[in-house]
Amino acid sequence: MADHGQHSVPHAPAGEFDDMELVHPKTFLGKYVWSQDAKVIAIQYGVTAIAIGLVALVLSILMRLQLGFPNTFALIDPASYLQYVTMHGMIMVVYLLTALFLGAFGNYLIPLMCGARDMAFPYLNMLSYWFYLAAVLILMASFFVPGGATGAGWTLYPPQAISPGTPGIDGGILLMFASLSVFIAGFTMGGLNYVVTVLQARTRGMTLMRLPLTIWGIFMATVMALLAFPALLVAILMMLCDMLLGTSFFMPEMLNLGEQSGHEGGSPLLYQHLFWFFGHPEVYIVALPAFGIVSDILATHARKNIFGYRMMVWAIIIIGVLSFVVWAHHMFVSGMNPYFGFLFATTTLIIAVPTAIKVYNWVLTLWRGNIRMTVPMLFAIGFIFTFVNGGLSGLFLGNVTVDVPLADTYFVVGHFHMVMAVAPVLVVFGAIYHWYPKITGRMMDDTLGKVHFWVTFLGTYAIFYPMHFMGFAGVPRRYYGYGETAYIPDSIQTLNAFMSVAAIIVALVQLVFFYNLVRSYFHGRQAGPNPWQATTLEWQTEHTPPRHGNFGAELPVVYRWAYDYSVPGAKQDFLPQNMPPEAVEADDAAPRRSP
Repeated sequence: MADHGQHSVPHAPAGEFDDMELVHPKTFLGKYVWSQDAKVIAIQYGVTAIAIGLVALVLSILMRLQLGFPNTFALIDPASYLQYVTMHGMIMVVYLLTALFLGAFGNYLIPLMCGARDMAFPYLNMLSYWFYLAAVLILMASFFVPGGATGAGWTLYPPQAISPGTPGIDGGILLMFASLSVFIAGFTMGGLNYVVTVLQARTRGMTLMRLPLTIWGIFMATVMALLAFPALLVAILMMLCDMLLGTSFFMPEMLNLGEQSGHEGGSPLLYQHLFWFFGHPEVYIVALPAFGIVSDILATHARKNIFGYRMMVWAIIIIGVLSFVVWAHHMFVSGMNPYFGFLFATTTLIIAVPTAIKVYNWVLTLWRGNIRMTVPMLFAIGFIFTFVNGGLSGLFLGNVTVDVPLADTYFVVGHFHMVMAVAPVLVVFGAIYHWYPKITGRMMDDTLGKVHFWVTFLGTYAIFYPMHFMGFAGVPRRYYGYGETAYIPDSIQTLNAFMSVAAIIVALVQLVFFYNLVRSYFHGRQAGPNPWQATTLEWQTEHTPPRHGNFGAELPVVYRWAYDYSVPGAKQDFLPQNMPPEAVEADDAAPRRSP
C-alpha cells in the first residue's frame, strides 16, 4: 500500500545504543518508596505536589475570607495575611505547577513517549524526588518556627524580606531560602535526566520531528529551567550573605527604628533583575508543557492531526528563547531608562507572535475535526479560552504607559492568575483525566468529571475576571484591609464578597475530583490498553498499567509521526507510531485518486 501520513518511512534505522539494564527491586520499600522506576517517581511527585497544592488552596481561601468579609475571622491578622500571600504564591508557582508538569508528567511521559525503558539515570532520578520532598518539608516547617513563615511577598524583595518588622524575619525567611536551594538542587538532577533521556534514549525511528508535542514542551521547559533557576539560587545566596554576614549586595544604607542598619551601597534593583530573569522564564516553564499536553489532547479527541506540527515545534523553541529577554517588563515602575522600557515592551509584544501561532494552530486542528467532547477535551478547550483571555490582558501590562498605573492593582492579580494559575491547572486536570486510564487501567467517571469541569471553569472566571475591573478602579493588591478609602467605591466590597463565595465553591468542588480519583481506582470500568484510540507510544505498551521497563522484550520501532489520525485512504481511524507501513489496511470504500 502507498505511504500514509506525514513523516512515514518504510523502515527505521538500526539501534545506536544497547538496551539499558534496570534495577528490579525485591522489597516493598525498594519498589514503591526508594523506587528507581520513573513511573513510580512520577506518582510520588504528583501526590506530593497535590498535597502541598491543597495547602496553597486553603491559604487562598483564608485570604478571600478576609477580603470578602473583613475583620470577621480573628485568626487572620495583618501579619498572617501577608504570610498567606507569600506562601500561597511560592507554593503555586514553584512547588505545585513546576513539580507537576516537570516532575510528575515529565517522569511518567518522557520514557514512554520516547520509547525508552526508563530515564537515563534512574538513581539520580530517585534522588531528585527526595530532594523535592525535603524542600517541601522544609517549607512547611517555616509555619511552625517562632514568628512563622515569611510574609515578604512571594517575590521576596529586599530590603523588606530581611528587615525587622516583616513577618517571619527570624526563621521563616531562612527556611524559605533553604527550601528553594534544596528544590533547585533536586530539579537540576531531574532536569539533566530529562534532557539526556530525550536526546539519547529515544527508540529506533523516533526522530526529533516525530516526538509528540508534549515531549517538546517538557524538553524546552527543562532547558529553560536549567538556565533560569541558577539566577534565583544566586540571588538567594547573596541575600543570605546580606542577612547573616553583613554584606551589602542588595541592602542599601537605611534606618531601622532610628538606627543605622549597618548596610550601605546595596542595590535592591539588582535582586529584581536576578529574580525576574528567573521569574519570567518560569511562566513559560509552566506554560510550555501545558502547550504540549493540550496539543496532544486536542489531536486525540478531535481525531485529527495537529495542524502545523513543525510550526508548533519552532514556536515552542522561539518562545523559550524570547522568554529570557523580556524579564524587565515586570520592572517598568522601577524608574528604568525609557529606551530600556521601549526595548522590553517591544520584546514582550514580539513573544506574543509565536504564542498566537499556537492558538491559531489549535483552532485549525479543531476545524472540521471529529470532535469528541470528552472530559479531557473540555479541559483543553477551557484552557484555550482562559489562556487567550489572560494573554490579552497581558498586552495591556506589556505597554509601559498602561502598566505603570496598573502595576500594583488587582489588574495584575487577575491577569497573572488567568495565565499562570487557572489555565495551567485546567491542563493539569485534563492531563490527569486523559492519562489516568494508562496509569491505573481504569476510566474516571465521565459525569463527575463534567460537573468538576463546569463548576471549576465558570467559578474561576467568577473569581478572577472581576479583578480586572477592580484594577481599573485603582484597588491596590496585597492589602489586608482598605478601611474608609475615599476613591474605592462601596461596590468593590460587594464584589469582593461575591468573589470570595465563588472561591469557596470552586474549592469545594475539588472534593468531587478527589472522590472521582479514588473511587475510579477501585470501581472504575476497565479501560483496556488504548481507550482513546491514540497513536503515541505510551498507549502501545504490552501491559496496562505499564510494568517496570515500560515495553516488552523488544523496544518499539517508530515508523511515523505522532498524529496520524483520519489518514486518507487508511481503513483504521488512527495509525500508531509503531505500526509499519505494510500493516496499514487500505479502505476499499474510499474514493481513489486519479493517477
